[in-house]
Order: sequence, then C-alpha cells, then structure tokens
Amino acid sequence: MALYNQQEIYIYNSQTSKKEKFSPVNEGLVGMYVCGPTVYNKVHLGNCRTFISFDLVFRYLKYLGYKVRYVRNITDAGHLENDAEEGEDRIAKKARLEELEPMEVVQKYTVDFHDILREFNNIPPSIEPTATGHIVEQIEIIKTILDKGLAYEANGSVYFDVMEYHKNNHYGILSGRKLEDLIANTRELSGQSEKKNPQDFALWKKAEPQHIMRWPSPWGVGFPGWHLECTAMSTKYLGEEFDIHGGGMDLKFPHHECEIAQGKASTGKDPVRYWMHANMLTLNGKKMAKSTGNNILPEEIFTGNSKHLSKAYAPTVARFFMLQANYRSVLDFSDEALQAAEKGFDRLMEAIDQVEKLPTSADSSVAISAWKQKCYDAMNDDFNSPILIAHLFDAVKMINSIKAKKEKISEADRKILQDTLQSFTFDVLGLKTKEASVKKDQNSTQVDSLVNMLINLRAEARANRDFATSDKIRDQLLEMGVELKDHKDGTDFIVKP
Repeated sequence: MALYNQQEIYIYNSQTSKKEKFSPVNEGLVGMYVCGPTVYNKVHLGNCRTFISFDLVFRYLKYLGYKVRYVRNITDAGHLENDAEEGEDRIAKKARLEELEPMEVVQKYTVDFHDILREFNNIPPSIEPTATGHIVEQIEIIKTILDKGLAYEANGSVYFDVMEYHKNNHYGILSGRKLEDLIANTRELSGQSEKKNPQDFALWKKAEPQHIMRWPSPWGVGFPGWHLECTAMSTKYLGEEFDIHGGGMDLKFPHHECEIAQGKASTGKDPVRYWMHANMLTLNGKKMAKSTGNNILPEEIFTGNSKHLSKAYAPTVARFFMLQANYRSVLDFSDEALQAAEKGFDRLMEAIDQVEKLPTSADSSVAISAWKQKCYDAMNDDFNSPILIAHLFDAVKMINSIKAKKEKISEADRKILQDTLQSFTFDVLGLKTKEASVKKDQNSTQVDSLVNMLINLRAEARANRDFATSDKIRDQLLEMGVELKDHKDGTDFIVKP
C-alpha cells in the first residue's frame, strides 16, 4: 500500500484562507505548477526561499508515493517593467544594457538559476517550459477568449475584458479584492489609452519598432502578456484543472488572479484546486532591496563575501535555516540566525552519525512509533517543516539519552529510528552533509595534500612532545577554516565553509 493511503494531508488554500484536506484530481497523481523566474538577472534569495518551499512539497509528495508532475516555467519574454502594461520587456532592457542578444541574457541567467538551486539541493522539476516556446499555445487561448466575448482587440493589442468577465464570474476570488474598490481607487484612463477599463490586462501587446522580442500573430507583430504565459504552460502540461499552483505571495495579485480569470474564460473551469503562496524573506529586519544595500545574493552566503555576514555558510545550512520557518511565515535572514542554524544543523548531523552505534536492549523505553507518526503529522499539516525539525531534535535528545544509558532501545526500534531520521532529514527536507554540500575548487587535491603534510608534521611534533608547534599548526589551520579531528587511528580534517 502506498504511504499516501495511510496519511491525510491538509493544505492551506490561499483562495479559501483555510486548511483543506488534499484530494488530487486523479488518485495517486499530483499536478503542481510553480511560477518560475524571469531570467534577466541573478536569482534573488527571496525567490530561492519560494523554490525551496515547493521543493519540500515536491519531495514529500514523492516520498508518500504520489506520482508528481512538477512544472516550473522560465519567463523569457513578455514580463514588462514594474509589472505594468507599458514599458520595456525586462529581458530586452537587460540585453540592451549589456549589449547582448535577449536569448544570451536568458541563457546566462537560466544557467545561474539552475546552478544556485543545485547548490541548495533542489530536485529539478519534471518539466521546465519557457514562455517563448509556447507562443502558439498562447495565441490559441487568446482566440478562444476573444470568441467568447471576454477580450477585445485594440490597435494590434488584445486585452482581457475584466468587467465583462465579472458579470458571470468573480474577479478577485483569490486576492479577496473587490472590483468596485479597484475601480474606485484607479485613476481614469487617459485619452490615449487603448483599454476600455483600467482593470483590463494585456493578453497580447503590439510590438513597437524598437521592441526586440516580437512574434507574428493574427493581430499583428507583438509579444504575449506575462499573465497568459503561465495559463498556457500550466494547462498544456497539467490539464484544464490541476491540483496545486504555487508561487510567492507577491504574485497573488494581479498575476495569479489574472491566471484564474484567463483559465476560466478559456475552459469554463476553475483551473486550480489548491493555491499555495510562500511568504517573503527580510534581511536584518528590513525588506531586501538592492537600492538600499540591504540585499544579499545566494552565492555571497556560500563564499561569505558580504558585509552582512561574518563568515561563509554551506548551502545546506542556509536551506536548513529557511526550513526552520513555515513557508507561509515571513522569515528574517541574519548572520546571527545563520550561526544558530549552523549549530543546530551540526547537532542533527552528529546525532545521525551516532544512531547506528547506539547500544541496544531486548526492549525499548522510548516510544519510537509514536515519534515517527509525529514526523508525518507535521508534514501532513500544510508541510510544517519547523514542527518536523522540532521532532527531529526530539530524536537527537533521545539518542543522547540512550548513549548515556538513561533510556533503552531495541534493535528493531533503533532501525526504525535510523531510517525515519535519515528519510525525513535527507529525502524530505533535502539536507546534505556539509562536506557533500560545499563546492570543492579545482585545486582541492593540492589543498588536501598540503593539509595532510601539515597533519604529518603535527604528528611528528607531538611524538617529540613539541606541543607548542603541534598546537600552532592546529590553531592556524582552524583560522583558515580547516578543522582537525583526532581519533585513535590518526587525524582527519574537514574544511569549514
């Protein structure tokens, strides 16, 4: 029997603002779509938190035995500056500034995006479609919406008619915004505007002569609206109705609201069963912003090359830190918080190493089965990773008590403890040991040889009772981030990030 038949998952649905029992469209199968990056710059740490959050969802559903099709797009066209209807395409603007072809910009930052998520140990999605690869599908959806009288053409552009849609549907069903309030708080259209109403949004935009990225369409040469891209790609690969749609909280309105409207306008169905939104990341108690300098890139965490950090941290430690908060909570990023997370991470890894060596007895004084179910219960409650982590640390205490002979464990329970601890730490949370997480540079072989040479010199000094030299070698290596570990068979070392 698949594990998912033994567990009941509850997901906080942003559309209804409550937790609902998860029931996929097709039993045993899950379709999940997450809005991916607009690849015109290096990936933002806040975006990484969102993708780590949905990697956790992906991992847990797969762990329970669901067959998951996870689609995460690449926006490589159509996303205008400031999410407005006017202005320059973000990628085209970057291409002009860097004197590159737009697809060079796309390739450069898509590679960076993949590299960073690989460092965080994210599993790649099942499908990663691009907006430019689905122009035909987007044009077909526009034709359908036009045929239903829910969009209109104006001077080579096509706009979604929000007022017409709202007559028989609910525009604002996800965000909770009322159309009447949106109208009241919007300035009147200028005489130059092509739109019937300010709330209408572009499905297709006419390309001005200077616009680099452009495609032919029945309405003339242009480019797709940003909101439409996700509708086209999600429905193509997951169907007209699918299970989970995720993204950052900032996408809830207007992007996801417009997706619902487009989906229902084109198919007559509500496209998504469960909407999930990850919350924002702050830095030292303030909003992250490049303009104010209150900003940090993921790679700066790995190298320590940031004014906000006292040292480098392994990618897996940064991931562990982010998973210590529920995905729906605001999370404040700071050097002190990372240091605390690193200490906790080290304790957890040490306990995992020790569980295999625990002394066993004929029976157990610890309730392993109940503890194991608590781990499932935490994840079943809207993927509550901080509660899961708390239960993993209950296991750490248990292991220390058994080591100190204050508690007893049978061999069968020890095996359950070991398997569960490893599964939830590595398979579900997606953590790795620091050694596996830290990138080795091209000179790592030479570094290993030099450190081993110093270890041999230190061993000679100790043999000659020259403890001053021995301690000096150990201390200076530690200052350089190399920690020596003495044991009965010799000395090993680890390179700290």
